[in-house]
Amino acid sequence: MSLIGKEINEFTVQAYVGGEFKEVNKADILGKWSVFFFYPADFTFVCPTELKDLAEKYKEFKEINCEIYSVSCDSHFVHKAWHDASKTIQAIEYPMLADPTGKLARDFQVMIEESGMAERGSFIVNPEGKIVAYEVIAGNVGRNADELFRRVQASQFVAEHGDQVCPAKWQPGAETLKPSLDLVGLL
Repeated sequence: MSLIGKEINEFTVQAYVGGEFKEVNKADILGKWSVFFFYPADFTFVCPTELKDLAEKYKEFKEINCEIYSVSCDSHFVHKAWHDASKTIQAIEYPMLADPTGKLARDFQVMIEESGMAERGSFIVNPEGKIVAYEVIAGNVGRNADELFRRVQASQFVAEHGDQVCPAKWQPGAETLKPSLDLVGLL
């Protein structure tokens, strides 16, 4: 079953951000675009490469009114310990959400029950709290912040221009498609 259009459930979690612990809940994400970036665990191998990639692009996400939330099933204390121990993770300025009970991972359907960890899932959530795009990939394959950023931009564009769609590799300023009744069956 697709998660497109699913409104995320109410939640309240602890986060590590800006050198301190903070509570984040559903109300905090409403009114702006969000990316929920699930990863298996802190102190692992592929995860820091992805989180660093996002950290390097974070300013650009903020400029388009999009907040990044990295999420693992670790506690906020583990997030702090990883941040303190790793120069790579120290570059992260976005909130690192703690999901030790797996409530968020289950809501986004990325929980691996056998291991208590989350799959690698990236979810774009609109200002109304609904999932508009997502991908879930194997744990041994890292994701690309540039492509995720492009998808957020495309999602924002079609939200503003409902009569247009973005073709493959669309970038802001590029041509879009305006579906006609003849093309509706091809979408």
